[in-house]
Amino acid sequence: MNKKLFLGVALIAASMGANAQKAMSAPAGGKAISDELIGIFFEDISSSADGGLYAELTQNGSFEYSPVERDGWGAGTAWKQIRPGHSLGRMEVRMDQPIHPNNPTYMRLHVERVKEYYDYKGWKGYGLENQGFDGIPVKAGAKYDFSAFLRNVKGEAKVVRIVLTAPQPGWGRDPKMLAEATFTASDSNWKKYAVTLSPKEDCDSAQLQILVLTTGDVDIDMVSLMPQDTYKGHGLRKDLAQALADLQPKFMRFPGGCVVHGGGDGFWNTYRWKTTVGPKEQRRGLKNTWGYHQSMGLGYFEYFQFCEDLNMQPVPILPCGVSCQGTNGGWGMKDQAQDVVPMSEMDEWVQDALDLIEWANGDVNTKWGRVRAEAGHPKPFNLKYLGIGNEERISPEFAERFRYMYKKIMEAHPEIVIVGTAGPGSHPDNPDFQNGWKLAEELGLPILDEHYYEPYTYFQKSRQYDSYPRDRKTKVYLGEYAAKDKKLIDALSEALYLLHVERNGDVVCMTSYAPLFARKNATNWNPDLIYYDNHRPFLTCSYYVQQMFGQSSGNYYYGDCVKIKDATNLQEQSVVLNTKTRQLFVKICNADSQKKYADVDLSRFKGVKTAVKTTLAGKPDAENNYEVQPIAPKKETVAVKSKMTLDIEPYSFVMLQISL
Repeated sequence: MNKKLFLGVALIAASMGANAQKAMSAPAGGKAISDELIGIFFEDISSSADGGLYAELTQNGSFEYSPVERDGWGAGTAWKQIRPGHSLGRMEVRMDQPIHPNNPTYMRLHVERVKEYYDYKGWKGYGLENQGFDGIPVKAGAKYDFSAFLRNVKGEAKVVRIVLTAPQPGWGRDPKMLAEATFTASDSNWKKYAVTLSPKEDCDSAQLQILVLTTGDVDIDMVSLMPQDTYKGHGLRKDLAQALADLQPKFMRFPGGCVVHGGGDGFWNTYRWKTTVGPKEQRRGLKNTWGYHQSMGLGYFEYFQFCEDLNMQPVPILPCGVSCQGTNGGWGMKDQAQDVVPMSEMDEWVQDALDLIEWANGDVNTKWGRVRAEAGHPKPFNLKYLGIGNEERISPEFAERFRYMYKKIMEAHPEIVIVGTAGPGSHPDNPDFQNGWKLAEELGLPILDEHYYEPYTYFQKSRQYDSYPRDRKTKVYLGEYAAKDKKLIDALSEALYLLHVERNGDVVCMTSYAPLFARKNATNWNPDLIYYDNHRPFLTCSYYVQQMFGQSSGNYYYGDCVKIKDATNLQEQSVVLNTKTRQLFVKICNADSQKKYADVDLSRFKGVKTAVKTTLAGKPDAENNYEVQPIAPKKETVAVKSKMTLDIEPYSFVMLQISL
């Protein structure tokens, strides 16, 4: 054997051996639990995608906004006509001969005059200006990639100037030029043009100007301004993506939520994954359930890629041939309406599921595996979970269609773990909840998705998973839950509840707080885990609770190591061991106004000497918002003993991380 090759193999083997030695056996007294308990759920609500996690800086770059989505909207929304130097022209919305049928609308610019009456400092041309989402934030020296599709319709080749400008206060003042580039559009067919802009100074609210400097007609579509510096270079906003990475989630459920099956608009508005994975100009935008436009720049390809970047399991959710019962005002109706696909047409929806599995897991020689490879990912994504349906009313029509899809998918792909739904209100007296569990047990469904949003007192008192049958084949995924406010007491109440979930980690296999994101001034729902504006995320108290649980995942639970003196329902504890990383986590929550004392016995674990102590504490009505962020975890290294007593301050959540 080649000497270098031999040494390389030896080093790899030694490394594998060392890694293998890191694992440990679990001491007696514990029980195996899910090590995927903490994940995230992404739904495009409150402008979470466009103007949020998706790093695109222009708004309505494809000119597809419509009054169907919001009253007063149209192709020109977020754009305005500009004509510096008294240039003349007009805009015309067109839909004939588009780049692709999925993006039919574009703008034609009729440029009549570009020469100014006077010098005007060389600022001339006719065109468009976009202010992004409440302004375009840019940094000095950073690089931003502009691109657009243009078609020269009439006249000579068009000189096009692309400018990033900063507004200047005062009437009649020219904008300040931050960066510019010029190109010539000569092709009579649609062609993509691209330039890079680098601003000379910071600006919180820049504008993007597209100025045509040659008379004649030119068509424009698919305008984009994307920062080069995105999360792992994959087109997601770095600070928001990093906030999610810091949660250390084990999976991500997407794209919804009510977005999956058309929400209140009916089944015509159902999310179809196949129109979100090709080139951006071929993706079909969609009216968002929450009253705005989804460009699909953040589509299934980006979701799967992000899961890979964060080492999360993807959990895509597909519709089940039944619309949301909120269709046509159904939420307020006694007999909630559901649009349903005729059974004779259900094979189309089954095929969508089978094709998604092939797209995610198939090799490059399969039809859909080749589509994935052509998008830049030849290796399979290794999809394990697939959700069917999202909190639909568990009507006979739903049950019939779910059975059909489940049977067909299992026949073709028995390796895929199907996640079902327990309806919109997961409470024992809810008929949908009862019917959902009945259907799950009939089919032997692996996982059922429960949802509930409640006041914080519910999470303090309810411990329902303690009484769930241990011999039931179907595990619980708590896919959407939250206390109904964002104060510290809400977060601590959620921590109490999650400690109870950990105790029942043999029954509950996954959880995800919802909703995940909300943009300032565009919020559809409160509370949310992360709020943000153009410049930074604002992390809630609940975020830090999720983070502490995400950082402390393990595969064995010990319930007898901590005894809290005079405990009530306002105190909970858990001890979790991760045998793979040899980390032991002791978590104690006190949501009471009185200090509590906890006797801790870790004598069954060898090597207990020091710990990283994380404490989340404060006044119960404190909350993090856009003005102040008073609540954040505090970390310190402390000495620990196998047997000790801990003081647990009022309104606090404490975690000890011990390396064994």
